[in-house]
Amino acid sequence: MRGREPRIAVLGAGANGGGIGVDLVGAGLDVTFVEQWPEHVDAIRRDGLRVELPDRTTVERIPALHLCEVAERRDAFDLVLMLVKAYDAGWAARLLEPLLAEDGLLIAVQNGMTADLVAEVVGEDRTLGCVIEVSGELVAPGFVRRHTPADRSWFALGALGDDGHPALDGAAEVLEHAGSVSVVDDIRSAKWMKLVSNCTTLVSTAALGLPMIAALETPGMRDLMVRAGQEALEVGRGEGHAVLPIFGLAPADLARPDTVVETLLDTLYRGFVLPTTTTTVLHDWRRGRRSEAEQLNGHVVRLGARHGIPTPANDALMAVARGIERGDLRPEPRNAERLLALAG
Repeated sequence: MRGREPRIAVLGAGANGGGIGVDLVGAGLDVTFVEQWPEHVDAIRRDGLRVELPDRTTVERIPALHLCEVAERRDAFDLVLMLVKAYDAGWAARLLEPLLAEDGLLIAVQNGMTADLVAEVVGEDRTLGCVIEVSGELVAPGFVRRHTPADRSWFALGALGDDGHPALDGAAEVLEHAGSVSVVDDIRSAKWMKLVSNCTTLVSTAALGLPMIAALETPGMRDLMVRAGQEALEVGRGEGHAVLPIFGLAPADLARPDTVVETLLDTLYRGFVLPTTTTTVLHDWRRGRRSEAEQLNGHVVRLGARHGIPTPANDALMAVARGIERGDLRPEPRNAERLLALAG
């Protein structure tokens, strides 16, 4: 990046983007937020971004742009970290593409299989795939509560092409200010493994309106969650994705095919989940917003149908998720009985 500190944009300054951006600024990096919630931008400009961690609270004053101000910027960004919802990946990449340096990188730090969609917009040579395991919540404009500080946050980075990417190590060094980073050869499979984990936990716990630990302990729910993850794993095999270790696991930890999903589940809960942790899907539903359920469990259901792989647990989760997003249901513990009956 021409021998200077990279100009970094964090597109999406919410629960995860806000916390990561503050980590990077704390490390002395040049960061600008680009954010779609006007009140959040105004609060950051007025008071700085407050990030509450389990052991401390920090406030950083960081330049923040409204979406409508992106067209007014003249300086290109060397690195764009995109932390918007998976369903926003296409338009968000197009928004920043004119401001991405010719030798710059856009990293989709998102759930879901968005890396190739981003590459269609900015080019494979300017795209890296990323897996993220960070937990937080955007509590109010200008206020993020981050459950997992940098020493409990994890990322995987990888190139989309077979020959790697010359800027991969430099990008990893940037993200290491916000968590541990694994550089992987097959980022698509790594992202699918994260999708397996997401399909296990996000909608299932959110549907009950409970913290993740309380939902897991609800009778019948652990078995349902594992079934949903196992279905996602089988569909991934149908798509040609390898079973890869994530969350800092080693290949030997996933050597037994029949315990892969349970190993991921137990590793996630042991390393990244606090007693009060709730999922991004529940945060969205509580605010009356659409979640990423269609890009996660819904994606598995659609691909399962294409490959002839039954997905009854994911079918059940999507039936309840769609009911909640239509307003016919609400997130509550009695949805456990509904889910178990639907899944059979």
